Amino acid sequence: MSAHDQITLTGLRVRGHHGVFDFEREQGQDFVVDVTLHVDARIAAHSDNLADTVDYGQLAESIAAIIEGEPVDLIETLAERIAMAALAPFGVHAVDVTVHKPQAPIARTFHDVSVTIHRQRENA
Repeated sequence: MSAHDQITLTGLRVRGHHGVFDFEREQGQDFVVDVTLHVDARIAAHSDNLADTVDYGQLAESIAAIIEGEPVDLIETLAERIAMAALAPFGVHAVDVTVHKPQAPIARTFHDVSVTIHRQRENA
């Protein structure tokens, strides 16, 4: 594996109904996700064939389905679910996922709250 090859999707904004509080689940809010896939891009680079890499359009749809899906309390749980989906395509060796919750229920002025996790394929 070439450890330096990455495919990155940044700023995917999807409305979800996650959170500890009832009003978060009822009203929903936007979640913003950044995902970096660690891959070996050499085969795709030589073949110039989408079948030899990760289709980032499909990746975005998979992530959106998770965010729009079953509510969870914690963005840590949401990040884990996204990471597992992002690791599914063949050729993805590891993934970094950041879930931003810019409308988190905090009584102070703030820009963002986020959780970042790193997961890798067990046999990588």
